[in-house]
Amino acid sequence: MRVGAAPSAAYDDLPYTRGGAVDRADVGALVQSAVDGDAAAWKALVEGLSPLVWSVVRAHRLSDADGHEVYQTVWFRFAQHLGRIREPQKAGSWLASTARHECLKVLKGLRRLTPTDDPHLLDRISEDRTPEEFLIDSEEAAAETERIRHLWQEFGELGDRCRQLLRILMASPPPSYQEVSAALGIAVGSIGPLRQRCLRRLRARLDAREAL
Repeated sequence: MRVGAAPSAAYDDLPYTRGGAVDRADVGALVQSAVDGDAAAWKALVEGLSPLVWSVVRAHRLSDADGHEVYQTVWFRFAQHLGRIREPQKAGSWLASTARHECLKVLKGLRRLTPTDDPHLLDRISEDRTPEEFLIDSEEAAAETERIRHLWQEFGELGDRCRQLLRILMASPPPSYQEVSAALGIAVGSIGPLRQRCLRRLRARLDAREAL
């Protein structure tokens, strides 16, 4: 069973909205149909849940090449285990958890190759163009462009946990809290309060900038 073509670049355009919408209530039925050999169901799963996988990859700030490798590995593992997933309706959580595991494995390998123990090197900003930069470039109004630039600058100053959480929540269709929990390894009940704290921090940083 083929995964299908990966996007031409991990971070081109807006990967948070890549793929087609899939109703989470239909996921279980689609998984069962895919197990039975329904190619259309498999395609719907890949198109509908790819944004979730990409959001997890993006949250871990992998390079373009590493991101592609993780994306393909996640779907390969999914195809391998398709008939053995105990709760097909939670396939999104399975994919998010697997994507997180594969991302951490890549980062662990990078850490072994890095001739320094400086953790900031593992949180580097890719030299490739990011979706944020493409969004900024697409704005016609200079004032709006400046506002968006400031937003992403302040976003970049948030802690790792906040950046990861908010990036994953940007996925379209929006991931469930169970999927977010699987992607980040945090309790479902902690997601809402953490989201609010992160947004308040971002708003406070933006307000402080505007006050200068």
